[in-house]
Amino acid sequence: MSANTRHVVAVVMLCHFVASFAALGMPPFFALILQHSLNNDVPWLAGAFYVVPTLLAALSAPWWGRLADRFGKKPLLLRAQLGLALSFLLAGFATSTTGFFAALVLQGVLGGTFAASNAYLATVASGTTLTRSLTAMQWSARAALVAAPASLGLWMGVESPIVLYRWLALLPLAAATLIALLPAGSMAASTAKHTPAPALPAPATPRQIYALQFAFIFATVATFPYFISDLQQRLPVLPEAATGVLFGLPHLVYLVAAPLLSRRLGLTPSLGLLAAGYGVLMLSLAAQATPLGLAALVGWRLLMGAAMTIGFIGLHALVASVVHTGNAGRTFGWFESSSKWGGVAAGLMAGAAVGAAGTRAPFLLGAAALAPAVGYLLLIARRIPGAQTA
Repeated sequence: MSANTRHVVAVVMLCHFVASFAALGMPPFFALILQHSLNNDVPWLAGAFYVVPTLLAALSAPWWGRLADRFGKKPLLLRAQLGLALSFLLAGFATSTTGFFAALVLQGVLGGTFAASNAYLATVASGTTLTRSLTAMQWSARAALVAAPASLGLWMGVESPIVLYRWLALLPLAAATLIALLPAGSMAASTAKHTPAPALPAPATPRQIYALQFAFIFATVATFPYFISDLQQRLPVLPEAATGVLFGLPHLVYLVAAPLLSRRLGLTPSLGLLAAGYGVLMLSLAAQATPLGLAALVGWRLLMGAAMTIGFIGLHALVASVVHTGNAGRTFGWFESSSKWGGVAAGLMAGAAVGAAGTRAPFLLGAAALAPAVGYLLLIARRIPGAQTA
C-alpha cells in the first residue's frame, strides 16, 4: 500500500469513526431520551426507534450505490456525511416523539456512510489492498461501537439528553470537510461500462456474498439485545461494569486481532477460510447457550471474537474479488443492505425466541443460522475449481 493510499484510507477511516460515534452511540439511550427529553414513557418505542435507521438504510443503500456509480463515489460520500449531520441536527431540535422519529427516518435514508466510504476506497485501492482497507473500515465501526456508548453515557445526566445530537452533528460536518480535501478517485474508471477481467475468477458471486453476509450479521446481532439480561440471570453477583466488558469482549478481540490477521488471511479470497470462521463462530454461540461459569464464558467470548475477525476478513476478501471502480457503489450498497437486513431480522427473531424459550435462545438462533451457511460454503468450495483460494 503506497503512502498516498494509506493517507486516504486513514482519513476515510477517521471520518467513518466520527460519523459512527453518534449513529452507534446514541441508540442505547433512546429510552432515556424519550422519557427525559420528549416526556414519552411508552416502553416499546425505544426498541422500535432502534431499528428505524437500520431498516431505512437497508432499503436506501442499493439506490445510493447506483447513484455513486453514475455520479462518482466522492460526491456521494460527501452526501452521506452531510445527510447524517442534517439528521442529527433535526434530532437535536426535536420537541416531540414524531419529530424525533422523522429525524431517525432521515438518518436511515440520508446516511449510509459505511457503503459510501467503501465504494470510494475502491477507486483508490484494489485486491489485497482493498481487503485490508475494508478490514480497517470495519475496525473503525467496531471501535465506535465500543467507545461511543461509554463516552456518551458520561453526558446523559444533562437535563435534556436529546440536546447532545446538536453537538454530535458537528462530527459528520467535520468529516465532510476532510473528505472534500481528498482526491476524487479514479473517476474515469468509475464511469466505465467495462473493466478488464480479473486474472482469476472470483470464488463466489455477489449474490452469494450478500447471502453469506446476511447469515453472518444475523448470527452475531441476534445475541446483542439480550446478552446483558441473560448474563444477569446467570451470574447475578457480577457487577454491571463486568457485564459490559463481557458484551464488548468479541469486539475488542477484533480491534486487536484484525490488523494483524488481515495481512495473513486476507491475501486471497477463500471459501475454506470463511467456512472455518463460520464454523467456529457457530460452535462458540452454541456453547454460550449452555450453563457456564465465568472463566468458561470468557473463553468462549474470546473465541467468538476470533471467529468474527476471521469471518469479516473472509467476507472482505470475497467482496474485494468481485468489486471494481465501475460497480463499487452498487456492490457495496447491496453489501451494506444485506448487513442491515440481517440486523433487522436478528432483532425481530431474537425477541420472538426469547419470548418462547428464554434469554439463551438467541445464541441457539445464531448458531442455527450459520449451520446452513457452513454447509453451503463447504459444498461450493468442493464443486467449484479454485474456490478454496482464488
